Amino acid sequence: MVSIGMEPDISSLAALISEPARGRILIALLDGRSLPATDLAHRAGITRQTASSHLAKLTDSQLLQVIPQGRHRYYRIANARVAELLESMARFAPPKETDRPGPKSPIQIARTCYNHLAGTMGVRLAEAIVGRGLLRQVGRDYQVTRKGAQWFSDLGIDVKELRKSGRAFARQCLDWSERRNHIAGALGTALAEYLFEQGWIEHIRESRAVRVTELGRSELKLRLGLD
Repeated sequence: MVSIGMEPDISSLAALISEPARGRILIALLDGRSLPATDLAHRAGITRQTASSHLAKLTDSQLLQVIPQGRHRYYRIANARVAELLESMARFAPPKETDRPGPKSPIQIARTCYNHLAGTMGVRLAEAIVGRGLLRQVGRDYQVTRKGAQWFSDLGIDVKELRKSGRAFARQCLDWSERRNHIAGALGTALAEYLFEQGWIEHIRESRAVRVTELGRSELKLRLGLD
């Protein structure tokens, strides 16, 4: 007798995301904003009617959420799990050349990723910490040096307690927009939480994009030499 089981149909999900226009729509919403179909059509380089068809498919598959406001309808990434999926895929995807690259978007400059700091700011922070000899790169991870343990302790981050959390301690996470590593894992989360608590960084509206405050610029320059 043949037993019939259930298995995830990842091929249908891959096919849904692989369509170029739908992929551009998802990337446009990756910073957490809610945008109308007209804006998404422009960003994807397609007509409003074609965008409506794509948005319906992405909504039906629960990748996007519709937010009605009066006569208007806004679309956003459905939840954090979808955002994490797209972040993971973007790290594996090869970079695509554009005719006019233009300036970096706020989400490329600095954003939260799995509760740690990513984007240009996250990469520069990681490189500064390694450059100061506070962390060293070992395989796919970061290892805290004796000097680094004291530095993190001065910030109120207990390295020993973080090691007991059961999570990966300090992982090198390839940044999809920079193609260099930022700090992930329990240490990356603790560091991001500290920066938010101290008012050195703050979220931009209802977005995963982050900006460095005046206080943050001063403190990061003093402690890590970051401009």
